[in-house]
Amino acid sequence: MNFLDLIKESFIVLKTNRRRTFLTSLGIIIGVASVIVVMSVGAGAQSLIFNQITSAGSNLIGVLPGYSDEEGPPASVFGIVITTLKNEDAEDIAKLNEIQAVTSYVRGVETIQFSNKKTDATYVGTTADYVNVEDANTLMGEFFDEDASKALDRVVVLGWQVWKDLFVDDDPIGQRVKIKRESFRVIGVMEKRGVEAFQNQDNQVFIPLATAQKLLLGINHVSMIRAKTYSENDIDFAMAQIKDILRDNHGITGSKSNDFTVQATAQALDALGSVTDALTFFLSAIAAISLLVGGIGIMNIMLIAVRERTREIGLRKAVGATPDLVQAQFLIESIVLTLAGGIIGIIIGASFSAMIAVTARYLGYDWDYVVTMSSVLMGVIVSTAVGIMFGWYPARKASKLDPVVALHYE
Repeated sequence: MNFLDLIKESFIVLKTNRRRTFLTSLGIIIGVASVIVVMSVGAGAQSLIFNQITSAGSNLIGVLPGYSDEEGPPASVFGIVITTLKNEDAEDIAKLNEIQAVTSYVRGVETIQFSNKKTDATYVGTTADYVNVEDANTLMGEFFDEDASKALDRVVVLGWQVWKDLFVDDDPIGQRVKIKRESFRVIGVMEKRGVEAFQNQDNQVFIPLATAQKLLLGINHVSMIRAKTYSENDIDFAMAQIKDILRDNHGITGSKSNDFTVQATAQALDALGSVTDALTFFLSAIAAISLLVGGIGIMNIMLIAVRERTREIGLRKAVGATPDLVQAQFLIESIVLTLAGGIIGIIIGASFSAMIAVTARYLGYDWDYVVTMSSVLMGVIVSTAVGIMFGWYPARKASKLDPVVALHYE
């Protein structure tokens, strides 16, 4: 009996007990499908992060309050209020030759009201350079200028979705909306931008920085500064200069730690990429535990099969089958069982990953569908390895049966 004959007979045996075959391979199917989905979702989430950050521009430098080393984000990211960063810092950064535009930000969430219509939105206090830093454009009207920002003007530029929610398709220019009991005159509407940098840009309204600080928030600090260089080649030198400016402005000397963090887009990509890689590996390892459970189930079923087919084994040996041939028969059955489960798991995992990607894109996220060849090969190799590992002992046990004893087994 050659190798092909052994494979054919394995399929016949497994086909005879279809229900048991399916239930036995279910653990492998779930395990391989889980690993494929986790790796695909991890790659998709990483692509989402990369796409969101790079969509903001590769020549941007962000300044956040609070110190951070290279291994983690600043404390302000976790909601801790730090008041060391001022708009004056942004004005000094704007004087650098490498800097094309600079803007400061403060944010809050509030109900925006027009007549009897209301919608919840994020209000962003910023400066006139926002449109240059963010590469944003107005759909109608105009963005406020620097004079409006310094004069505490009560003007507002609506995000596209806020305009639709409050005015449908009517012209809002000159109308007044309320934010925290303060009345603001609408001077513009932003073009539709969708989700960028994990923020729905269309569900925002923009007001002059000083107006947001004094009238709405009662603060004099900013939550972030973003600077745009003329070229990616200017980033490293500009970052060094920005650090020197801020240390001088904040009175930081000698070996004292900075009370701010300066990062470029590329650095953020590297940091977030490391985090998503670690999470994907960790979750894949957890999902792979089900492969171990499935392997134990296969070993148990194969031991039962050996007991049920004891007389068959005795008969095979009586007509000349060698122990190695008997062992190969049961080992191939185990491998075929796990390999079939692995292939089904790959198909299910890839299909489920596609559904997740389609759903994410439908919701407006820039999510890539990624099922790598390495994950498919890993599914095939791991399922085959499980078949060999957990099928060897039952196969070995079958090969050692005494033919005389086996023929008399009841």
